[in-house]
Amino acid sequence: MPGNPRMTTYQGIFMDIRRQFRGAGLPGADLEARELVCFAAGKSRAEFYRDGGLYMSPETEAAVRELARRHLDGEPVAYLIGEWEFYGLTLEIDRNVLIPRTDTEILAEAAMEFARSMERCRMLDLCTGSGCIGLAVAANTPGCRALLGDLSEAALGVCRRNVRRCGLTDRVKAETLDALAPPPRGIGTFDCIACNPPYIPRTDMETLDRSVKNFEPQLALDGGEDGLDFYRMITKNWKPVLTASGRMYFEVGIGQADMVQRLMADEGFTDICVLPDAQGISRVVYGTAPERNGDVS
Repeated sequence: MPGNPRMTTYQGIFMDIRRQFRGAGLPGADLEARELVCFAAGKSRAEFYRDGGLYMSPETEAAVRELARRHLDGEPVAYLIGEWEFYGLTLEIDRNVLIPRTDTEILAEAAMEFARSMERCRMLDLCTGSGCIGLAVAANTPGCRALLGDLSEAALGVCRRNVRRCGLTDRVKAETLDALAPPPRGIGTFDCIACNPPYIPRTDMETLDRSVKNFEPQLALDGGEDGLDFYRMITKNWKPVLTASGRMYFEVGIGQADMVQRLMADEGFTDICVLPDAQGISRVVYGTAPERNGDVS
């Protein structure tokens, strides 16, 4: 009688895939290995932990190993499974939008704290992508209404599905907006503008990690020759739609905080502050609108 084919448990394949990811020097090996196993097996995290000692089918094992191979070749896990978590929200993600990162939660949290300081807050999330910043703020601030804007129609498709997924259609809208152009007539005013713009200097685009360069949307990465094009245009063009004492919040790249502070100061912003990320790198710059703010023409 031939012997039974070798069978693998959910926990066993998780440990094997994790070992491969760690050996390749991939950050987040534990989380990413678990997410791939759960996705291929159609299990929640709780079910994965409950069923860790059970054997999986050869078909499921083959699917997990194929996903792991693609990840080792550079394809991000978020794109492989089609979703990612940001500030407690599970959002749809595809290659039309950037993958939400932990660093960006610092921006969302800072804007959230400001929004909570007022009874009602109208916020704008420019260059919204998946909608992660505006959705996190609105989901955690009942008095907040948000407009999410992006130039990419494909990104807006993902964003609108995330608005529905989060159950926020009554307070959050998504529209086509060009961050490099002046605001359109009739857009109204905002108490808070938050933006994680493209900020990679064009000369650095080819040096990005392959998981970013080969998979994430170039439109959401390229910040112009010095990486500062969006900061220049947004601080100038979008300042007029901020209410008196309204705030503008930016995520910035490594080494960009000082220049963004100067750009905001040149446009009359006051009380300009910088917030660090978990590694102590200056990651968020924000300031208060000038007392005499202009009107949208």
